[in-house]
Amino acid sequence: MKNLTQIIGMFLLVIFGVSAQQEKGITGSNNWLKNWTEFKPNKVDYGEPNQILAGNISSNTTLFKKNIYIIQGAVYVINNATLTIEPGTVILCDSESKAALIVTKGATLIADGLETDPIVFTSNKGLKKSGDWGGIIILGDAPINKFGSVSSVNYDLNPVMTSYGGANVESNSGILRFVRIEFAGGKVKGGENFNSLLLAGVGNKTVLENIMISHSGGDSFEIYGGELNLSKMVSFKSGNDDFKFNYGTQCQITNSLAIRSSFLSSKFGSRCLDISSYTKKEEVDFSKKQTRVIATNLTLINNSENINLDISSGLIKEAIYVGENTTLECKRTVVSGFNPAVLINNKIEINDANLKKIKFEQMYFNFCNGNIFTEFNTNNEDLENWYGNSIFSNVYAKSDNKETFIDLLNEKRPDFRLRIGKIIASSLD
Repeated sequence: MKNLTQIIGMFLLVIFGVSAQQEKGITGSNNWLKNWTEFKPNKVDYGEPNQILAGNISSNTTLFKKNIYIIQGAVYVINNATLTIEPGTVILCDSESKAALIVTKGATLIADGLETDPIVFTSNKGLKKSGDWGGIIILGDAPINKFGSVSSVNYDLNPVMTSYGGANVESNSGILRFVRIEFAGGKVKGGENFNSLLLAGVGNKTVLENIMISHSGGDSFEIYGGELNLSKMVSFKSGNDDFKFNYGTQCQITNSLAIRSSFLSSKFGSRCLDISSYTKKEEVDFSKKQTRVIATNLTLINNSENINLDISSGLIKEAIYVGENTTLECKRTVVSGFNPAVLINNKIEINDANLKKIKFEQMYFNFCNGNIFTEFNTNNEDLENWYGNSIFSNVYAKSDNKETFIDLLNEKRPDFRLRIGKIIASSLD
């Protein structure tokens, strides 16, 4: 009986230990990054293309794993057609013509890979670098907050073919699951960049899971309006923002990861999360829903060998930026190695009404140069007192990244879950 009691006790200890480990940051009893991700995409030989994709796809089309495709220029999926891509298919994207795949409003993309057989979009260059090609643009008819309820994407594309927005919350643009997008985000006329994956007016029937974006020249994930759920997203070494939300987006993002490098950020600063409701205030209708993001179990890391030196050198900025007239609910999220963790737009008055729209609960702030600040204001006493209240259960620590995460230094199969016991730290108050 004594042995049985000991066994049960050990079993419960293991169960609760795993549970504690998974409390904050990305979750999972196993490392869900295994098998389908690639943290050294420049070392992979994807082979030579034998099929060309160019112009318009106007009827239902399937891309097969047995082929290697190359996209040349802007390829539009039009006429309510469905483009289906088999698991394991490789699509090379032409650097010279700034290749882009645009799924127009009413059309559908079914890129449903497998954990052991992901779909890959990557550069066609031998020596790949960020911004080699354009990106993937998916356009739907879900609501946005702009006047007229519709808009169009720029990037020197055909404005007639790139309209998005409408009234269909349940808009279905297809499936992106177990997909990698590498070295996208190229520059276009006027100096702006494509984003690796732009989701504009995308509705909640669209499936978006297990998508990894690596070495983006523009934002990794950019979301304009729509209502959507994101799960197991990965942004790796982006040159601009990792996840950017704008124009009335209603989004739940869970169990997702952003890994930044101090030396790859834009000179204007790059964030893991950027929450905005508009670029120009006069272009949006305030009678409509403004941007609202619910972010749960995210891990946001600045992977630096010397965080203090990089902060003092001005190489590291804030992890999260909260714009005016937005709502952010951030829970059980790890923010490690930033300067500071959170920056709130200076036009947001710090009062009860606004702070109830900007929630940080059960957070783990680690090795950040300050936690939560208002833009252009070094005095954050009011914010520290508010978010430091024990009811929010926010904590902070000063642990080195390699001690904080299970296997940060594994170049092939890193594990960015928290180590057991690392979630216990002193309260913000």
